[in-house]
Amino acid sequence: MRAARFHEWGAAPVIEEVPEPVRGEGEVLVQVEAGAVAHLDVTVASGEFAMKPALPYIGGVEGAGTVLEADADSGLAPGTQVVLRGGGLGILRDGTWTERVSVKRKAVTVLDAPLEPAVAASFFVPATTAYVALHDVGRIEKGEEVVVVGAAGAVGAMVAQQALAAGARVTGVVGRADQLADVPAGVEGVTLADADGLLASDRSASLLVDTLGGDGLIGRSRWVRQGGRAVVIGYVAGPDVALDLPSWLLDEVALLPVNMIRKERRAREVSAKLVRRLSTGELSLAVEKFGLADAPAALDALRNGKVRGRAVLLAR
Repeated sequence: MRAARFHEWGAAPVIEEVPEPVRGEGEVLVQVEAGAVAHLDVTVASGEFAMKPALPYIGGVEGAGTVLEADADSGLAPGTQVVLRGGGLGILRDGTWTERVSVKRKAVTVLDAPLEPAVAASFFVPATTAYVALHDVGRIEKGEEVVVVGAAGAVGAMVAQQALAAGARVTGVVGRADQLADVPAGVEGVTLADADGLLASDRSASLLVDTLGGDGLIGRSRWVRQGGRAVVIGYVAGPDVALDLPSWLLDEVALLPVNMIRKERRAREVSAKLVRRLSTGELSLAVEKFGLADAPAALDALRNGKVRGRAVLLAR
């Protein structure tokens, strides 16, 4: 069978024939249909992550497929559509960028409703992060004005959709004018260059959800009125923020971090309802599909910020 396998840290994966997996006791043999290409995959492949598999290894920390074989008491019948995540996949052991994989039972989740394989492989992080950011951390209320920074990205677009569904009025901020077309329907899109003039003047929003981070975070928090909240999800624009305490105290905007490592159990709790909403079309996730042989191109596109939504490798 074919797989995309890393032989050196920092190098591109090699598409090659690898041995068929042998299912062990307590494991599930899965026919992989799609493997997500995530930022964590890039980090692990660099060799600089605290945890790393032994070289060579097959990439892919997330995926989806159908059960081929499992223990009789596993509750998994052949043909069941499942999501693959956790259990050290792509971090401590071979991952999902292959045609078949044998994984620990805890790394297998049955879908509550059918999804296209590419969506099934990649929905979990953006959908659950958006839910936790809005409802658990941001405490969104119906009728609020919400600003979503990075609204064309996978997480930002999911935040915007879920905020609309919660009854909020949503403004989506994007980095470039060509990204306005990717802002979800019903969301007022503005570019980052225009946002200061449009949003900072009246500060009518009460909640900001920021997926960029970086040194512009504090300035963007001033788009929110005093007493409001700024929920911080990511730091793709940079890991550092300079905070002038007197100005921050005067602004009176709470900075609220989203730690999805600590919220993993909560994410799994809400994932079933999000799967149902994706299955019915209430929520949507943009995916850019690549063949397994195009794994190096998919990684390059992700590193360079050229992926619309999420990148996914199709195993067949």
